[in-house]
Amino acid sequence: MKTFNRIATEDDLKAIVDIYNSTIASREVTADTEPVSVEDRRQWFLNHSEKRPLYVKTDEDGNIYGWLSFETFYGRPAYNGTVEMSIYLNQDYRGKGLGSLFLQEAIDLAPSLGIRTLLAFIFGHNEASIRLFKKHGFETWGHLPRIAEMDGSRYDLDILGKEL
Repeated sequence: MKTFNRIATEDDLKAIVDIYNSTIASREVTADTEPVSVEDRRQWFLNHSEKRPLYVKTDEDGNIYGWLSFETFYGRPAYNGTVEMSIYLNQDYRGKGLGSLFLQEAIDLAPSLGIRTLLAFIFGHNEASIRLFKKHGFETWGHLPRIAEMDGSRYDLDILGKEL
């Protein structure tokens, strides 16, 4: 499948939110427990910039099937070279190796954006995502036991990092 990356536009926000919302029910990917609206995510979208872009991945027909977010970490100048990154794929595109391609593209792109360190915050029980990031050289830099609570269960959060 030929794919294309581009910077997200505000017109893409509904598709981005739909992909995000499709992950909530699994309780493996996000700490949101209820679907979010486009309006809920508008400021998050607007916080992205040329140096902290939000990319979408599209198929041959221009349909968005995934997105990548680079977000400022901690908001202090000393951390300008560090970002938290997120990758989300439409459920029909998961498990096909596309996440690995997208993650490698993000790693390759990061230095041109002045990014030296990538961070990913991943639930400890999200074994598929942890495997994906470790396959690309990320290491566990932190472990926060039972920090998230959803549906009466508590979950660990792992911080994975990669220095470029």
